[in-house]
Amino acid sequence: MRAFLAAVLAAVSLLAQAPISTVRVVHVYPHDPGAFTQGLEFRDGFLYEGTGLENRSTLRKVQLETGKVLREIHLAGQYFGEGITVLNGRIFELTWLTNKGFVYRQDSFARLSTFSYPGEGWGLANDGRQIYMSDGSAQIRVWDPATLREIRHIGVHDGAKPVERLNELEWVNGEIYANVWTTDRIARISPADGRVLGWIDCSGLLSAAERAQADVLNGIAYDAAGRRLFITGKLWPKLFQIELVSGTP
Repeated sequence: MRAFLAAVLAAVSLLAQAPISTVRVVHVYPHDPGAFTQGLEFRDGFLYEGTGLENRSTLRKVQLETGKVLREIHLAGQYFGEGITVLNGRIFELTWLTNKGFVYRQDSFARLSTFSYPGEGWGLANDGRQIYMSDGSAQIRVWDPATLREIRHIGVHDGAKPVERLNELEWVNGEIYANVWTTDRIARISPADGRVLGWIDCSGLLSAAERAQADVLNGIAYDAAGRRLFITGKLWPKLFQIELVSGTP
């Protein structure tokens, strides 16, 4: 009987939908409306941002309070810049379709090396020990930061349903946050088993006029010391500091 009940509970958990939270805006900061945001992180008091599009892709260091770009380099025209992550004084950056990534010094943006990976490059994040990479599927690859080789992968699912189009990633309090491309939702993912622990509904942050000029939600950064969560989007004129408001299961 005990084994039967355990099997029933396991089946129910597979079918369960993760709860949805809404957001409360704590503060609004300026954001470059020309930045096609692909990767975003907060480190040492500054934002680091990777932007995309051929002939327009950049890597930037940005002042949070003003949105001023303090340091910037441009990628060669054939590269569509994608996700970035900052770890141990280095910035790792993906490109979309060229199977090539770059490693830079955090302090100077001097390029240190290049690396290759199979498939498309979308998002990056790290937990201080490992790098997490998305490729637009329901899989998150886990990399060794020393070799940039895959250690394992995580299949992301809400109940029994795989969650596709995982994009920009961020490590937040032991969870992986992931934008889901073309939606206003962020998935909160367990790195242990890929289960979606909850959804964050970020709809309604931009006015109708602002949204008409902007692209999709994409860009999550977390200030671990200050416990501040920031989000923005591609071509968004604003960056929002938000808090989660509990929603319904």
